[in-house]
Amino acid sequence: MKKRLPPFLSLPLGYLGVLGGWVLYHLRRANPEATLQTNANRRPMGITWECEEPFAHGVLRRVVENGIEHVTCQPAEQRFATPIFFQHGMWHGAWCWEAWQKQLAAWGWESHAISLPGHGHSPAQRSIQFCTLDYYLNFLRAEIARLPHKPVLVGHSMGGALTQWYLRYVGDDLPAVVMVASWVSHAMLADNLLRYLRLDPVGLLLMLIHWDAAPMVRTPQVAARALISRQALLSPEALYARLTPESALVLLQHNPPFWRPPERIRTPMLWLAGEADAFFSVEAMRRSAAHYGADFYVAAGAGHNIMMEPSGAEALQHIHHWLAERV
Repeated sequence: MKKRLPPFLSLPLGYLGVLGGWVLYHLRRANPEATLQTNANRRPMGITWECEEPFAHGVLRRVVENGIEHVTCQPAEQRFATPIFFQHGMWHGAWCWEAWQKQLAAWGWESHAISLPGHGHSPAQRSIQFCTLDYYLNFLRAEIARLPHKPVLVGHSMGGALTQWYLRYVGDDLPAVVMVASWVSHAMLADNLLRYLRLDPVGLLLMLIHWDAAPMVRTPQVAARALISRQALLSPEALYARLTPESALVLLQHNPPFWRPPERIRTPMLWLAGEADAFFSVEAMRRSAAHYGADFYVAAGAGHNIMMEPSGAEALQHIHHWLAERV
């Protein structure tokens, strides 16, 4: 006689089974090549909001155009012809790059930063649960294509994953790329799951129940523990107030068999790791940098959001000098 599961187990196990099937269905049907052949943007064309902020070394222009927030920082005295394009990571938006954009303007760099749909001031265009890396990549590619010159692409966290996807699926033809505490090269789960489980097992469980990544940053304290050090330049409350919901699908998509990194790239790459990153160990990021033949730099004492840390200024100066020698 077969034993039946207790009622208190059958319901959650059944839910997890259905959820697992739903996830597998969406990941298997995701096709980056096919996605890039379509126009994912469903918002009306045109500018719906804009403002300009002059500052000591240039002008910061914020605009929501064609449904995408685009922040341009134009230096008062431009010294470099190649622009820099910033791509944020999970939960963030273009806002996270503002301090770096202003400092780069002081050194003569033009820079751009966008917010993906449902992030920053970009309105959502589909339910966050259905957002995938190839969906986000479609918007990144479209915004880069609007620039008159190919930019240096700088990606933070998931933005670093999108940078890797860009190199594989769009083109290995950028002047340079910079990975800032990026997702690793091969497998998020292999390098990150146990580390995050030790950090926040409750957040992982809630993410599986709700199937979005918002529980991973569900309070100011939880968000700060994951993203910044205690010496960070902003408070947990200030950080938490600007975070947005995020897809959980993307975390699984950057793994085999759905993802395989390019074996050889021509684009020069610099990889930055935070010494105190809660998500990724320095060694995991060092291995990823080695896979791509990238130069490697460790930001002393920095959490995952290197650009919000005291050592972020020194890290940015390293980026500036590294780029100035190459573009």
